[in-house]
Amino acid sequence: MLRSSGLSTMLAAAGLLALTALALTWIAVALGMVTKSVEAASNLPMPLLLLPFFGSGFVPTASMPDPLRWFADNQPFTPIIETVRRLLLGGDAGSRGLIAVAWCLAITLVGYLWAKRLYDRDPAR
Repeated sequence: MLRSSGLSTMLAAAGLLALTALALTWIAVALGMVTKSVEAASNLPMPLLLLPFFGSGFVPTASMPDPLRWFADNQPFTPIIETVRRLLLGGDAGSRGLIAVAWCLAITLVGYLWAKRLYDRDPAR
């Protein structure tokens, strides 16, 4: 059950999910601009869909084999998933929340700058 600050934690979770969507959108835009065909543009971002499966979305990372645990603990979706989970359960995001926001902002910036560079040098415009 949500505590008295339920509305603020729900809004924080929604904000983090929106920020994650923005970050993934810019990466997908850049990946789409790298390709030469519509089919490749729609399929190139597909590996991004696998990343949450190699995070803490379904099982705790402590139960994973060492190499997979290291990858799961150091990829962007684990802090995002853990932060959203904590917020939706009415808890505090803590330092994982800051890490999740930092990941989202970094991915957004990299995707935007990459897409802008590809767009600016595109001779087809």
